[in-house]
Amino acid sequence: MSAEPTPSLPPPAGWRPLRLQTLVLLRWLAVAGQTIGVLFVNWGLGFPLPLVECLALIVLSAGVNIGLTLRFGPHYRLSARVAALQLAFDLCQLGGLLALTGGLENPFALLLLAPVSVSATSLPQRQAFLVALLAAMIASVLAVLHLPLPWEMGGTIVFNRIYVIGIWVSTICGVVFISAYTNRVAHDARQIADALAATELALSRREQLSALDGLAAAAAHELGTPLSTIALAAKEMRLEVEKNSALAEDVELIIAQAARCRAILAKLRNLGSEPADLFAEAPLTDILDEVARPHEGRGKVILFDAADTSGPPPIFPRSVGLLYGLGNIIENATDFAAQTVRIESGWDQQTISVAITDDGKGFAPELIARLGEPYLTSRPRDPGGSDAHQPGGLGLGIFIAKTLLERTGARLTFDNAEPTGHARVRITWPRSAIA
Repeated sequence: MSAEPTPSLPPPAGWRPLRLQTLVLLRWLAVAGQTIGVLFVNWGLGFPLPLVECLALIVLSAGVNIGLTLRFGPHYRLSARVAALQLAFDLCQLGGLLALTGGLENPFALLLLAPVSVSATSLPQRQAFLVALLAAMIASVLAVLHLPLPWEMGGTIVFNRIYVIGIWVSTICGVVFISAYTNRVAHDARQIADALAATELALSRREQLSALDGLAAAAAHELGTPLSTIALAAKEMRLEVEKNSALAEDVELIIAQAARCRAILAKLRNLGSEPADLFAEAPLTDILDEVARPHEGRGKVILFDAADTSGPPPIFPRSVGLLYGLGNIIENATDFAAQTVRIESGWDQQTISVAITDDGKGFAPELIARLGEPYLTSRPRDPGGSDAHQPGGLGLGIFIAKTLLERTGARLTFDNAEPTGHARVRITWPRSAIA
């Protein structure tokens, strides 16, 4: 079993909550505000301050913005760690400016809460906690170590020590409140968003399956008439050819395959219905033997193993969806196996499992996470290609099998049994799903 993707972007390796453009725009806003504030205090109000040092810190922030934009582009999504590092830089840069201009006595000390707010609303709890801890440490240092607050030439302003301590306490309280409460609220909002996304995905899969059922029924209806014509013509040919001749064998093959097609179309017409015969249920081992038997004559060895068991085999309803799903996966394994397909089953009081493994080249590692999506196939579709003699397809087989088996309560996982290949499909049911 193997698969190839249609062209698409690979899934992200982890959660990347922020775009670089978001932090860059916020930093440009800070750069503009800091520049205006420093120049206005120095020249507009005439309060002397270390202008060169302040402008050097502002230019450093602008340089970081330009460098990140040129290196990654504005639409690059930052990992949680990198986003936290950038917010830590913003805190340190702002802390440096405040240290040069009065520390916590500067009214703009309130802006220490801005990076804490961004981290609390967008980063995981660990990174948000580290950013909040850094903000608290910077506020504590600024309460003690800082240059005097810029004031009129020759004059100074002195604040009562109790007042400065009050500013420090209020800043720490703001940091704690924002990092704890806001992060919790944002976490709950993310959980709701994740639940809605999962619900939409489930509804989308159900919608795809409903459309697939209708398509299958329509195809079965449309193909019924030409198939009957083919069968009728083949039977008439059988009357006209000599028995035991090569042509007679071909005619018999056509008749047999037409009958098989009629049986498949009958299953498609009743894809979602329950079996109505007396043998509506069967042990798992019998069902596996039933769906594997049609593929035993294809030059591959199919081995069965039921070693990891506890008690008698579980009884499954013989639904068309279950039979078709298992049969499709076994057929796929037979197609791509070198010599052997192994079907291992096991059960206990909680779970039931089936593992179907072939000795072929295996799944491509980069595609394992996407297996089960529609239109993901390794079968050739180019008639002029080097492997055009092999059967083609749209890659819907695994998608249909996975969806039908999940309808029975199963969970499917795909991996390789060996580092060199050997594709394996694990199917697991909770006992409650078949009770």
